[in-house]
Amino acid sequence: MIGADPTTAFGIYVHWPFCLSKCPYCDFNSHVRHAPIDEERFVRAFKREIETTAARARGREVSSIFFGGGTPSLMRPQTVGAILDAIGKYWGVADDVEVTLEANPTSVEATRFRGYRAAGVNRVSLGVQALDDSSLKALGRLHTAHEALEAVAIARSVFDRYSFDLIYARPGQTPAMWTEELRQAISEAAEHLSLYQLTIEEGTPFFDLHAAGKLRTPDEAIARALYDVTQDVCTRHGLPAYEISNHALPGAECRHNLLYWRGQEYAGIGPGAHGRLDIDGIRHAVATEKRPEAWLMRVEAIGNGIVADDLLNSEERADEFLLMGLRLREGIDPQRYAALSGRPLDPRRIAILRDEGAITISTEGRLRVTQDGFPLLDAVVADLAA
Repeated sequence: MIGADPTTAFGIYVHWPFCLSKCPYCDFNSHVRHAPIDEERFVRAFKREIETTAARARGREVSSIFFGGGTPSLMRPQTVGAILDAIGKYWGVADDVEVTLEANPTSVEATRFRGYRAAGVNRVSLGVQALDDSSLKALGRLHTAHEALEAVAIARSVFDRYSFDLIYARPGQTPAMWTEELRQAISEAAEHLSLYQLTIEEGTPFFDLHAAGKLRTPDEAIARALYDVTQDVCTRHGLPAYEISNHALPGAECRHNLLYWRGQEYAGIGPGAHGRLDIDGIRHAVATEKRPEAWLMRVEAIGNGIVADDLLNSEERADEFLLMGLRLREGIDPQRYAALSGRPLDPRRIAILRDEGAITISTEGRLRVTQDGFPLLDAVVADLAA
C-alpha cells in the first residue's frame, strides 16, 4: 500500500482552460483564443468561486492543489499566486501541501518556472508526450524534443519534485522504439513519469482520421507488447506503476491524483472543473460550465459556475470507488466497498477473476488487479460491479 490512506485528505483542482493550440488527440476542456486573455478578470472570478465553494465545504485542510488544463503555464506567476492566496484565505492549508502545475515545455514557459516556485508551486508536470520530433509533429505539439529536455532540465534545477508525460502506442511505434525512448525518459526523470496509451477519442481530429483510415494505431497485440515493455522497463529502473498509467519511486506518488483514485474529497474550481464534496453526509458530484466566457459571466452573476450538482446514492458512490480504486496497484479494501454500497462484492465473481489471473487478494485482504488484468480493467470492474 502507498503510504497512509487518510480519510480527511482534501484537494483543490483549478482548471485553466486555454491553450496555444488544440492537439488533435485531445478531448479535454481546452480552448484557443487569439486575443489576449483578461487574467485580472479571471482571477477575480477564481477568487469568487473559491469563496463560495469554501462556504459549502467548511473546515477542510487542503493537502494538495493541482493546476490543470488547458495549459496552466500560460498563466502569469502572479495569477497563480493570487489563486493560491485565495485558497489559503478560505481554507486551512497543510504545511506540507503539494502544489502541482501542469506546463508545456516551450522555452518561453520554462522561463516562468522560478516565478511559479516563488508563487508557491512545489511540483510541476510537463507535457512532453514524445522524445522525437517527428512524433511530436504528428501529435500536434508545438515544442521540439530538444526544447522538452531543456524544460525538464530547468524544472530539475528549480523544483524538488517534477514529472513528465509521454504518450505511447503511437502510429508506427514498435516495442524496440518504445524501449529506447522509455530508457531515455527514465534517465531524465527524477521520481515520476505518467505514461499514457494513445486513445482515439470521439470528437477529435484523430477520431476522424482514424475512421477514414488515414491514421493507423498499433494493433491489439503490439499495444499489449508496448504496455508490457512499459511495466518491465520502469520496474527494472525503480519506477514501478502505482496506478495503471503512473510510475514513481516509492513515496514520490502524486498525492493529488491519489485523492481521485482513493475516492476522497476535492473541490473543482474554474471552467469545466469537476469536484466531489461531502456535504451533510452526502457525496455531491459537482461540475462547472465548460465554456470559459460563459463560466466567467456565471461566476460574476451568481458567485459560482456550477451547472451540475448531483447527489450520488450509495450504489453510485461504491461503483465510482471501485472504478477509480482498482486503477491503483494498492487496490481497494472490499470492506470499504461494502460500507459504501450496503452489500459486499460477490465472492463467486472474485473467485472466478482470481482463478483467471485478473485479480489477487493480499494478505491484508485488499483486492488488487494484476499486471495481466490491467489491460482488461474495464471488464474486470464491470464484472465485479454487476
